[in-house]
Amino acid sequence: MKQREVKGTLLVFLTALISGFAIVANKFFVVSIDPLILTALRALFIGILFLFISLYFNRGKKTFNKVSWKWLVSIGIIGGGFAFWLFFSGLKLTMAGRAAFIHKTLPIYALILGFFFLKEKITKKQLIAMGVMFAGLVLMQLQNMSYDIRIGDFLVLGATILWAVENTIAKKVMINKESNWVVSFARMFYGSLVLFAIIIILGKTNLLFSLNSEQVLYILVSGVLLFFYVFTYYWGLKYINLSKATTILLIAPVISLILGMLWLGEQVFMLQLIGSLLILIGAFIIARIKSETRIDYSDSIA
Repeated sequence: MKQREVKGTLLVFLTALISGFAIVANKFFVVSIDPLILTALRALFIGILFLFISLYFNRGKKTFNKVSWKWLVSIGIIGGGFAFWLFFSGLKLTMAGRAAFIHKTLPIYALILGFFFLKEKITKKQLIAMGVMFAGLVLMQLQNMSYDIRIGDFLVLGATILWAVENTIAKKVMINKESNWVVSFARMFYGSLVLFAIIIILGKTNLLFSLNSEQVLYILVSGVLLFFYVFTYYWGLKYINLSKATTILLIAPVISLILGMLWLGEQVFMLQLIGSLLILIGAFIIARIKSETRIDYSDSIA
């Protein structure tokens, strides 16, 4: 059990590292491309990759039938489809810094859902660590915040809550012995189908056939980063509590801050340094907390 805990924790820390790197790397590849097109194409490509990975790791075993299909499809529809649509729609109607901050509230909803639906044990130490990390996050984002409320904020908040719901379902089906590779496939592939349906409804299909070489390169690079993010995150989530996994992801802004300073020469302010230190302290505490539940899982999803 200790080895599983260490493995899951390290994998999710790697996810946070990838996330922080992706934020900076995307600044090198910013081109004019509809985010819905970008997300749909990436998701389809990654979903197909995870299909082959699932078949490889499950060869000689039962595949795609350890839990009801409704749960796998719901993972894709909720987290891989509608959540992305809401997020990018909201991003157009609010500021990027505020959207990033709202998205980082994911651990709050994951903790609540994990407590009630996954019966995860939440300790005082974990709550303190999360509070310290959020305090650090506020300090890092303080200079980018404004106090006017926009409709885009609610759309981004809705997307964040949907991701928390999707993560909860994903963790539940993995508790019931479904492969993390199958979960990753479901999340990306079924999500891409939802996104392509939205593209058709919105009349944006022509954009799929008007991509230039620079846009294709951006999609490929962004797709590779997202692939490894999904690869490491759901693999790590298999071994540790949802509340712990989502909280670890809060170190991504610290990674982005360091890389932005080293690679892009971005100015770093004292509040950002203090906030980063608080996040790292909280992450150190979280990493040492054991993933426990209040019940013994023995039932499977119908």
